[in-house]
Amino acid sequence: MSTHSKPYSGLKASLLTQHGKESIICPQLFDSNDLEVIHVSDYDTDKLGSFTRDIPRYGSQLDAARKKARVGMELSGLKLGIASEGAFDNDPYTGMFPWNYELVLLIDDIRNLEIIGFFGGQAQSASQLVSSWDELTALLSEAQFTTHQLVIRPDDEYHPECRKGIKDLESLKEAFEWATKLSKKGNVFVENDLRAHTNPTRMANILKATQDLSRKMNSLCPECEAPCFWVTERKKGLPCASCDAPSNLPLANIWSCVKCNYKKEEVIANQAKADPSKCNYCNP
Repeated sequence: MSTHSKPYSGLKASLLTQHGKESIICPQLFDSNDLEVIHVSDYDTDKLGSFTRDIPRYGSQLDAARKKARVGMELSGLKLGIASEGAFDNDPYTGMFPWNYELVLLIDDIRNLEIIGFFGGQAQSASQLVSSWDELTALLSEAQFTTHQLVIRPDDEYHPECRKGIKDLESLKEAFEWATKLSKKGNVFVENDLRAHTNPTRMANILKATQDLSRKMNSLCPECEAPCFWVTERKKGLPCASCDAPSNLPLANIWSCVKCNYKKEEVIANQAKADPSKCNYCNP
């Protein structure tokens, strides 16, 4: 596969965001792809959903990113649009830790295709229901306050009123007293603010998703030369070291083109044979 050309060199793309994502997405795509990304801010992206649960998200994670990209393209008049959208869940390994999935999308109306950068990693997403200032201050280390900002609500996580972007002790104390007065039972719900500009851990994950997008943009199909010739499947069957039977471990990568559907199988080089514990015959 070709990874040497830069098909977006000298072009311009819009980026619709109001949460500071331009500070990492724009320089990354310019440095790696020679793509000039124009920051568009003339639209309230919270209308498409907010992490503070004020407004439900517009469709799926990908739906929301597509909508943002299209709005940015309409406002800028450009044929290329970038958008970022995050999601939070429990980690996929143990289900015990908060996890952040970041998606950075390029819509290319010049070539009539989409390219998606993706990254999943540990999230900074602490939360707790507290009833005293001492309980709240005990949470601050886990919440990585003040490098990561906070949101406070009266009663519980579903209360319609909240204070966002709390970044110092003075504003935290003020917000806590405000929420306590409004609370019916004297409880206050505290959580990390998950908006990108208030959460450096999330911003780092957005950068990694952007780097994934960047690599895909520069990887060209050997048949049609469209960008995003990338691994879409892993073929199982790495031979067992004991009996040589195929195991469930990956043997080869399947590369696919998003434009012409050309596929290429590439054996994963320099792999040792599979441990017998992974073999269905030696360890059924």
